[in-house]
Amino acid sequence: MENTSGTASCDTEHGLSFYIETKKHKILMDTGASDLFLKNAEALGIDLKEVDTVILSHGHYDHGGGLPFFMEKNPDACIYMQKSACGEYYSCPDEKKSPRYIGLPQEIFGSGQIRLLEGEYIIDEELRVFPFDQCDAQIPSTNRILRKKEDGRLVQDDFSHEQCLVIREGKTRVLFSGCAHHGILNVMETYRRRFGEDPDIVISGFHLMRKDHYSEQDAREILQTAHALLQYRTVFYTGHCTGEKPYRVMKKIMGDQLRYVHCGDEIHPEIKKPEKKKGTDYMKWHKFFAWGTVVCFVLTMLTGYKRK
Repeated sequence: MENTSGTASCDTEHGLSFYIETKKHKILMDTGASDLFLKNAEALGIDLKEVDTVILSHGHYDHGGGLPFFMEKNPDACIYMQKSACGEYYSCPDEKKSPRYIGLPQEIFGSGQIRLLEGEYIIDEELRVFPFDQCDAQIPSTNRILRKKEDGRLVQDDFSHEQCLVIREGKTRVLFSGCAHHGILNVMETYRRRFGEDPDIVISGFHLMRKDHYSEQDAREILQTAHALLQYRTVFYTGHCTGEKPYRVMKKIMGDQLRYVHCGDEIHPEIKKPEKKKGTDYMKWHKFFAWGTVVCFVLTMLTGYKRK
């Protein structure tokens, strides 16, 4: 499930859901906003009864609204979410209008299928999930309208309910993030701190989409994000909350390092990390010869001094 259509047989909605196959698992990362992902799975020849693991990226309806329908179809799969995803979440774009509830369906809680996590959790050698504990880069400005209910009042959502999925197969690392409400740059830096390297592939929304117009500040944020992502030796697949307009701007900067995944599309990871930027190797050799010249000069001075 994704907002835009890539296959004629698939329906679309404002939601996100990925079906993932590894050597050991059949996984759902999120379930979209409704039961439409079930119809799409059938159209794509995917049997959701075989899914053994569900990962919920965060506690918003467009990622977990389909959970009641999935749980009815598959009562055996284990569903992992952060404990704070059980909270009440709202969108408040206009102070004159009532806040709109955007949290998860409350009827799912209490089910034995759901595993409530508090922090990082290793499922097995292939799968692990982690939340966020530090944000050094700017978070998306689109978060400003999002709230959570705390002690009976609405406060700014800190997205403690957000988590990422890391899949490891051999030397390959794939990172899934739903909307990257913490900011895709904070997602990448958190991964680097935890694993000491860059993931090969990242599949994530960037939460840059606006319903109406984009301000100058929005434009700067989009450009800055694109340029900052060039530092990583990672291929990025995006969609959903990134928005098609921001994607087109970022694509011009990032080229083949950024790709859009539509509803019904398939990703077959062929791990080929982006090549180094032109000039990187040249600069390394330039420094090598420069230091080589200095060393030779020093040795010449020393040996000449001894002969005298």
